[in-house]
Amino acid sequence: MLLEDKEEFTLEQGLEGWVIDKCQSWRDHYESNYSQKFDEYYRLWRGQWAAEDKTRESERSRIISPALQQAVESSVAELEEATFGRGKWFDIEDDVADNEKRDIALLREVLYKDFKKNKVRKSVAECLINAAVFGTGIAEVVLEEEKEFQPATQPIMGGDLTAVGVNIVDKTCVKLRPVMPQNFLIDPLATSIEEALGCAVDEFVPMHSVEQLQEAGVYRDVYVGEAPSDFDIEPDKDLAVFEDDKVRLTKYYGLVPRHLLKAAQEESEDEEVEELVADEEDTSYYVEAVVVIANDGTLLKAEENPYMMGDRPIVAFPWDVVPSRFWGRGVCEKGYNSQKALDAELRARIDALALTIHPMMAIDATRMPRGARAEVRAGKTILTNGNPAEVLQPLNFGNVSQVTFGQAAELQKMVQTATGAIDSAGIAGSINGDQTAAGISMSLGAIIKRHKRTLINFQESFLIPFVTKAAHRYMQFNPERYPVADYKFHTSSSLGIIAREYEVTQLVQLLQTMQPDSPMYSQLIMSIVDNMNLGNREELIAALQQANQPNPEAQQMAMAAQQAQLEFQASQSAALQGQALESQARAQKLAVEAEAVPEELEIDRIKAVTTNLDLGDDDDKEFEKRLKIADRLLKEREVAVKEKGKANDNTAPVQQGTGGNQPVVPTPEQTIGDIGIGGESPQGFPQGEA
Repeated sequence: MLLEDKEEFTLEQGLEGWVIDKCQSWRDHYESNYSQKFDEYYRLWRGQWAAEDKTRESERSRIISPALQQAVESSVAELEEATFGRGKWFDIEDDVADNEKRDIALLREVLYKDFKKNKVRKSVAECLINAAVFGTGIAEVVLEEEKEFQPATQPIMGGDLTAVGVNIVDKTCVKLRPVMPQNFLIDPLATSIEEALGCAVDEFVPMHSVEQLQEAGVYRDVYVGEAPSDFDIEPDKDLAVFEDDKVRLTKYYGLVPRHLLKAAQEESEDEEVEELVADEEDTSYYVEAVVVIANDGTLLKAEENPYMMGDRPIVAFPWDVVPSRFWGRGVCEKGYNSQKALDAELRARIDALALTIHPMMAIDATRMPRGARAEVRAGKTILTNGNPAEVLQPLNFGNVSQVTFGQAAELQKMVQTATGAIDSAGIAGSINGDQTAAGISMSLGAIIKRHKRTLINFQESFLIPFVTKAAHRYMQFNPERYPVADYKFHTSSSLGIIAREYEVTQLVQLLQTMQPDSPMYSQLIMSIVDNMNLGNREELIAALQQANQPNPEAQQMAMAAQQAQLEFQASQSAALQGQALESQARAQKLAVEAEAVPEELEIDRIKAVTTNLDLGDDDDKEFEKRLKIADRLLKEREVAVKEKGKANDNTAPVQQGTGGNQPVVPTPEQTIGDIGIGGESPQGFPQGEA
């Protein structure tokens, strides 16, 4: 079809007809592929029984095991705690060249305050539950004008009196509104919000909300009637339908033909919109627009995308990505088969218990009185025609096998294996059997990795896009409060409960291998406190950091003690060096004295030989005898003196006296005395006179 023919055909439809036709084809695709499965996932999570959930025709029990409910709630709680457990769940990055960082802190604090006031955390938690149950979490970023009431006082009568009242301030609010899968329509060929032709939120809203927006000029002032009921878009199909005061509102965000948008705006009485379209120079066929239709035929709003970044006010993320598909894979889909097998096991056991526990009777009907009621209860009298032992017989189908208990426990473990969800109370018995701590740690690592994978997907596809869109809305419609700049947002989420418990265990084990005086000891304690879910965690961390800061007085005293120690060591080194020099000088002196000893010994030898001897002929032999003995002793003494001098050259012996350290040096008198001169010698020489 040519472009001109296509435009003529679409002009006959009108903008509302074109949008409703697209939405209807998208809903047909959803109904034929996802609607029944999503309804069953919802019932399993809620624990609601339906006839189509029977596993066999003869099944009478309606029990639904809570295993899948526990898996959904545990997985959602883990991600919610990992995102919001620390209080600060996103941060802002500024330009590197920007030296002024106060604007970042201001914007972050204002966003936190507004998000808390608008209950963004509650909305995000609901989106996480939808993602875990249906596989995809979807939310609409809603921009609203609200009147904020603030108590105030005002002086009157020249300041003599004070009036008490309320200040009313118009304020722009950005809210996050979760959307159920049956209320969301998207191009079946798209895998994300951005690449789709468009997407729509189709749901019932109260009549008064539409009328208020018409009074404010947001919607066209046209007649809007009540919408007929439609179970396909009801949030809970088990509830009775409410018929009155509701409007089916279809809000379309996406591309529309430009000529259809222009034709729809020309019918409007808004002159500003006409001028905006007249000034448009873009000649592309499609244009990004926002279209609101009531009851599948009444156009309430049609305008080009009014947001400065041109983005669509829808954020969505899959719990687990399915390749080339928008709808993801949630916890209920992962554990569906295990849950159905567990329900079949439990229902079969309950049905068998009904046959084995409750009393039954086999009765001969021909021998029962006419009109008798064959009921069995305590104290009842049963009339029979004949012997009751022949007419009545108890009937029992046997006992229920005890194997079903073990089978049910194993099927519950299969649900946990399929979903990766487990509570910390069931870790020892549910993860890796009853194995050691090392085996439990290995199994916990695999579970934590699965949670971390979903957490990263949630942050990148849902959380950060929402914070970015909200900041841009505030910058556009409230620039006085929010400075306009190109900020980059990133998450500040951390580990979940199970991951943090596992990390605390590892840190405690590492802490036991260190001494308290180790520099890493305090850092490990701060890491343990930081991972614990304590109410006063921030105060404890601040106290630990303060305790690790050095005390100025103690630091000065430590520096003074260190300086005194250095001075003491320097004085000891100087004293030892002086002693070493003194020892060397004494050694040199001993060496000189040792060289002079032989000459003195020769003189003493001659004196010893000639002392107390007569010069007669009979004494020549005695003289020679003494001379030989003296020569031998003198030689031995000379050798001993030389050896002692050599030893003194290396280390001079030192003895402690009153005058300090003095070397021990043999005197000449001691040396002569050793050979018997001037006293009684060992050889029996007589003591002579000098």
